[in-house]
Parts: sequence; C-alpha cells; structure tokens
Amino acid sequence: MSGVLPRLVCTTVLAAQAVLVPAPAAAAPEPQRSVAQLLTDLQQLYRKSESATEAYNATTEKLKRQRAEVTRLDGELARARLSLQDSRTDAGRLARQQYQNSSGLSPYVRLLLARDPQYALDEGHVIGRLARERSETVRRLTGAEHKRNALARAAREALDTRLSLADKQQKQRDDVRAKLAGVERLLASLTPAQLSAVARLEQQMAAAAQQQLVTSGALGDTARPASAGGARAVRYALDQLGKPYEWGAAGPETYDCSGLTSVAWAHAGTPIPRTSQEQWARLRRIPLSKLRPGDLVLYFPEATHVAMYLGYGKVVQAPRTGERVRVSPLASYPVLGAVRPDGDSPGQAPATEVR
Repeated sequence: MSGVLPRLVCTTVLAAQAVLVPAPAAAAPEPQRSVAQLLTDLQQLYRKSESATEAYNATTEKLKRQRAEVTRLDGELARARLSLQDSRTDAGRLARQQYQNSSGLSPYVRLLLARDPQYALDEGHVIGRLARERSETVRRLTGAEHKRNALARAAREALDTRLSLADKQQKQRDDVRAKLAGVERLLASLTPAQLSAVARLEQQMAAAAQQQLVTSGALGDTARPASAGGARAVRYALDQLGKPYEWGAAGPETYDCSGLTSVAWAHAGTPIPRTSQEQWARLRRIPLSKLRPGDLVLYFPEATHVAMYLGYGKVVQAPRTGERVRVSPLASYPVLGAVRPDGDSPGQAPATEVR
C-alpha cells in the first residue's frame, strides 16, 4: 500500500513539470519554477513544520507528567519531614528517660532485687515492652531519615528534569515558529495565479491517489460499522468542523492534527497518546482493508500527521496551518498505515456519507 501513493505522486508531478509559472518581475529574475516544484517546496515546508510540532507536543506531554511528578514528590517529602520530626520527638523523649534513669538503679537491677516473684514477672513484662518501644523508636527515626534523604534527592532530580524539559520545549517552540515563517515567506512570494495552480495540482494528486485506493480494493468494505466508542469519537470530531488549525492545540477552539484525534477519543472514554507518532507506535495497527469509523490513519514515513476515518473512504482532520478542521479523502497525504484505539466489537453504523 505505502508504495502506491508515492508512485502516483511521481506520475502526477512529472505530468505537471511542463506547466511553468511566470516569475514575478524583478531586476534580476530567478529561474522559473514549475507548479509541481512549487507544490513540492510547499509540502516539504508543511511537513517539516508538522514534524517540529509533533516533537513539541511530545515534549509538552513529558513536561506535564514531570510537573505532576515534582508535585507528588514535594508532597511526599513534606510528609516525610513531618514523620521525621515526630520520630525525633520520640527519640528525644527516650533520651530524657534514659538520662533520668541513670541517677538511680536501672529497671533491670530493680527486677533482680525484687522479692515478689509475681511482681518480678510483671516488671519484666513491662521492661521488655519498653525495650521494644525504644528499639522501634530508633528504627523509625533511622528509616525516616533515610526516606527523607532519598525523597530529597528524587525531588531535586525531578526538578532538574522539569527545568531541562522546559528549556527543550522553548527551543522546539522556536523551531516550529521558524519553520512556519518559512511557509509564510513562500506563500507570500506567490501570485494568486500561482497559488491557484498549486492548489489545483494538490487536489489532482490527492484525487488520483484516492482513485487508486478505491479501484484497487485496498479499503475493503467502506461501509463497515463503527464500535460504540468509535461512533462517539467520530461525532465529537465532526462537531469540530470549521475550527482553525493551530499547532500545539488540543481544543476546544483550535486543534492540531493529533490534538483533534486524541481529544475525540478521550471524549469517547478511551484516552490515547497525544502525538501522532505515539499513536502510531503504541496503538494496535490494522490493515486499511479493515478500517472502520473512528480508526486513525497515519501519514508520511515518520507518522507526523494523523486523521480519523469516517467511512466511505473519507477522514476528518485538522490539516495544517492556515486551514480548518474538514472532511477529506483518505489519500489526501501519503498514507503510512492505520491504528485502532479500541477493541474489535462493532456496534453502530458509520458516519453519514459525506461527498
């Protein structure tokens, strides 16, 4: 499957090479670029931007978990310090008792000198209990100190990791912005005619790839029913139609590609990884011929884009910067594969066919 779409792309690109776009007037005109080359340049910039976005999203998720871990360790450390304080109080009381007993006969000597055997037995029982309590006090104090020290080290390490992740996140944020600036520069350099030609070629390439999927039978039964969870995820995703794409966003007003899919499945009661690459790596992979509504379709060799299957060869997706959540043909981008977030039990009909 993965080899079909690249061949279609190459065929369409070669056919478009003869369509040359006039270069804008300038003192020193640059070599003319074909519509296909312009589209290739633009798609590469979008792809790099989305890859940087997914890396940013992954770091953001790690940072979120690390902040929670720092908070947890800080709470445990506070409780350990209180426990240590209590143990030190008990140890102080024990030390005072020992000091007070040092001026007279020890309990053991008094026991040996006792005339009443029953009294001696009772006294021995008390002395044994006191000895065990003292031993337990020392053990608690030692254990509390060890635990406090271990938690203090763990808390320091967790904080260092959080600070390192925050620095990495900042650098990745800057990287995304720089790549998006490259997209904006290229778009700004194109005339309206060039933009229209690029858009038409992209649509033609997607249509050709989609037709190949359909005629080859690679999609199998396109009316396969959804599971109950899949139907809920699809309904949520379709409710977001028309909302803007925003990198790093996971709703409720804006989304990036994996933000939309992860939130939709969370609303369906099945939490899934936040990023497209983690969705590809950790969810169960299925062939395209087994797709049902709610399954996720991954794109590009690095799994840097994801959409949700609706049935009938269509997906709902947050495409890229400057666009909005929309329904698209499944083959809008080069397909990597598909994954299923939930189990195998089908239940509901697929989403109404969108043409």
